[in-house]
Amino acid sequence: MFSFFKRFKGSKESDTAADESLAAQDGATPEAEAAPVEPVAPVQPVQPVERGAAAAPPVVATTIIEPQPEPQDAALDTVEIVPPPMQDAGAKRSWLTRLKTGLAKTSSNLTGIFVGAKIDEDLYEELETALLMSDAGVEATEFLLESLREKVRSERLTDPQQVKIALRTLLVELLKPLEKSLMLGRAQPLVMMIAGVNGAGKTTSIGKLAKHLQSFDQSVLLAAGDTFRAAAREQLAIWGQRNNVTVVAQESGDPAAVIFDAVGAARARKIDVMMADTAGRLPTQLHLMEELRKVKRVIGKAQDGAPHEVLLVIDANTGQNALTQVKSFDDALGLTGLIVTKLDGTAKGGILAAIARQRPIPVYFIGVGEKVEDLQPFSAEEFSDALLGG
Repeated sequence: MFSFFKRFKGSKESDTAADESLAAQDGATPEAEAAPVEPVAPVQPVQPVERGAAAAPPVVATTIIEPQPEPQDAALDTVEIVPPPMQDAGAKRSWLTRLKTGLAKTSSNLTGIFVGAKIDEDLYEELETALLMSDAGVEATEFLLESLREKVRSERLTDPQQVKIALRTLLVELLKPLEKSLMLGRAQPLVMMIAGVNGAGKTTSIGKLAKHLQSFDQSVLLAAGDTFRAAAREQLAIWGQRNNVTVVAQESGDPAAVIFDAVGAARARKIDVMMADTAGRLPTQLHLMEELRKVKRVIGKAQDGAPHEVLLVIDANTGQNALTQVKSFDDALGLTGLIVTKLDGTAKGGILAAIARQRPIPVYFIGVGEKVEDLQPFSAEEFSDALLGG
């Protein structure tokens, strides 16, 4: 089992210096103070956040049932937390079964090629077709086939099952750079900006991730930055109630202002992780992508060095379009990680190979269902086994 979350020792920022920078930032504070706040039931008032000489912001209504305990003021010790949250062997087997079921069609197409086959050009042509059909893309497919040919020659493989094992090894090596732990404890709060197109499962993934973070004793605050869709705010509020965490929301407010206030609230309460939901964007909507850039800039004004993580949620069922999204959002925001959802549907799975070859951004989590436990850390070996019947 690979490492999951890590926490690092670091000095806390001076609240006074940070508060002065908040008062001096351009444009975000007036919007944040002027925008009305939408209560989210159940509602408990929260004390205004101190901002030096600046006027106190309005009271923020939240969904918290009872206050989260504040972390100790002492510096965090360096701790490597293993294994991941799913420690029960039965639960782990269930997760792997669901992953294999989700990728069963692709797995059947790939593994069936090696049954009673001869190691000849026909085998490589069938593999090429199967890999392309799995959404691996031309570049990753050519890379895998060329590497496989060389491996068969150098190791003098003569049995089709040996070739299958060799392909699995190459796939693991290709996907391994995507396997990376999410680092915690680098800042307080650790600010995470979550982006993605509508329908990718962004808000649901935020709710599931909040639950995972709580299993590592992390206090969490959520910001409903998708102010254009009432359903998005309501959905995030439901996840806040389930997880007993604060949700900061405003009706029809400026997304940057909402998230700016959420960062301030998280700092005042010494929250460990603040996750900001953002409005769904298509990468072709250039003016809307520019609004995401604005949100990122304003987060940086709210806290130096933030956002510490910029995550993109992609739907594995969208195939090569998912790779296009990764490239566009990475160019616009500088992505630090991915969450790949809906691998339990008609997803073919090869898209991860395409991402690894063309834009190797870490895949922190993959999802195979609607339950909290259906979102799990990405493992190159587990994923390769699911694709090739390992």
